[in-house]
Amino acid sequence: MGQIIYSLCTLTSLACAWLLYASYRRTGHRLLFWSGSCFAVMTLNNLLLLLDKVVLPEDVSLLPARLVTALIAIALLLYGLIYERE
Repeated sequence: MGQIIYSLCTLTSLACAWLLYASYRRTGHRLLFWSGSCFAVMTLNNLLLLLDKVVLPEDVSLLPARLVTALIAIALLLYGLIYERE
């Protein structure tokens, strides 16, 4: 059951990133770019979670890589929220 949930989370974040990038290409609003970048990195984070919990054995942990990708995703969104002006 966990495999299905992790896969759906990965696909959902990929769809969000794709929709945000498509909207950015149409409108040119920079905040959409930063939000899309955040969700693209969150897709990678969810993929690492799927690999960590389902594919790889118990003795291999991808927790540090998952934490780094989550930090990068939040940093991208914070940068876009703080430094981009309309």
